[in-house]
Amino acid sequence: MPGSDSLNDPTRVVVIGAGIGGLTAGALLARRGYRVLVLDQASVPGGCASTFKRHGFTFDVGATQVAGLEPGGIHHRIFSELEIDLPKAMPCDPACAVYLPEEATPISVWRDPQRWQAERQRQFPGSERFWQLLADLFRYSWAFQSRDPVLPPRNIWDMWQLMRALRPDTLLTLPHTFSTVGDALRRYGLANDQRLRTFLDLQLKLYSQVDAERTALLYAATALGVSQLPQGLFHLKGSMQVLSDRLVAALKQHGGQLLMRHSVERINIQGRNPTGVVIRNSKGETWTEPAAQVVANVTVQNLVHLLGDQAPQNYKRRVEKLPSASGAFVIYLGVDQAAIPPQCPPHLQFLYNYEGPIGENNSLFVSVSQPGDGRAPEGKATIIASSFTDPQIWSQCADYQALKDQYTAEAVSRLARFFNLSKATILHQEAATPRSFAHYTARAQGVVGGIGQRVSTFGPFGFATRTPLRHLWLVGDSTHPGEGTAGVSYSALTAVRQIEMS
Repeated sequence: MPGSDSLNDPTRVVVIGAGIGGLTAGALLARRGYRVLVLDQASVPGGCASTFKRHGFTFDVGATQVAGLEPGGIHHRIFSELEIDLPKAMPCDPACAVYLPEEATPISVWRDPQRWQAERQRQFPGSERFWQLLADLFRYSWAFQSRDPVLPPRNIWDMWQLMRALRPDTLLTLPHTFSTVGDALRRYGLANDQRLRTFLDLQLKLYSQVDAERTALLYAATALGVSQLPQGLFHLKGSMQVLSDRLVAALKQHGGQLLMRHSVERINIQGRNPTGVVIRNSKGETWTEPAAQVVANVTVQNLVHLLGDQAPQNYKRRVEKLPSASGAFVIYLGVDQAAIPPQCPPHLQFLYNYEGPIGENNSLFVSVSQPGDGRAPEGKATIIASSFTDPQIWSQCADYQALKDQYTAEAVSRLARFFNLSKATILHQEAATPRSFAHYTARAQGVVGGIGQRVSTFGPFGFATRTPLRHLWLVGDSTHPGEGTAGVSYSALTAVRQIEMS
């Protein structure tokens, strides 16, 4: 068991969780001279961006797209500091092909800005002023974010980093700080454009957890703008696992340690400082690992649980008042290549106009492997389809297996409208529910995607990486700037900078 030489070591950092946020924080801290121990209860690192293998197929557990690989992007910056190569990837073009009910032709979110402009003008005539507002806000916000502000600020140093990042054009975003996408639609006379609103609801639910009416406008501008050049979304060669594998290699190269199948049961607090964590390994053995700093790559709900009665009451109450988060039902299919239509894009989204058991809005987000991308044997492919679902349905159901079978059958039936699915073409099939995610990722109730990017929880109003307890840091999709591998990596970089100044 580690720990005996860690007492009174001011450079000792324990990172709870080996998701992308925790691995990024751990690797960067190790690179900067800290003695780092990363712990995770799972058997494979990566969290919701990990993978699993079945019969020659490789399935991405949750995340299937990556942003921030372009020069100057967050992954590009972090991998450059860590002196590791970026994984090979292909741009997603279109980033997503969105099929509205009973429509045979998709709305294609093209990577080229001019092509995407032409597409949206054709699909949503009369809406260009709205889209131009989003483009302007994205440009201002992206430039601001690239200067590494700390949001939300919690002390003088944080505030100084925020002020240093401001420029005159940043001020142009201020009038929109309290606006939602729904407000912007009304401003431009588009409130009754149901087709546009439906498209926005579908896309924003993927990134913000909530629909257009409730999504913060400034967040939406980034979520809807990042898929175009000079940024873009990428499909990794091999699997999403290559991202965490390279971070693990960097962590170890710089002297850090990773222990999988080791659960953290409690964070010990003395005064207002963490003193260490209580660890349980796969054999049931427990011990306390001393730490001068603790980085928690967990949900904010999990953090409160780890603190127990040591959690600051105001912080605990705020967490308890958060709106319920979503879970995910995911079906993983290994198929013959004949099941895939010609020129099928890697990412699609379907909305269905009838009631059924799948999801809150009868939609499926689908990721399809590409020939030669390492996810399937030659002549075969993977299909991963996910839908949001209420975690309570799964925790309170009388017959879990029956409900899972019902969701699976309905998902396959819907996918068969687009893919050639049959007993002959489906070679492997399994599904995951919020219970699955709770078991394998330890996220409270198996929720996915963070806390929702409403005005009340976005940016300056969200949860900070700097918690109310000194030397205890929160990274991941509960903090600014939100979900996705790029978002959690940015939160990790913020926490690392704060630790260096603490």
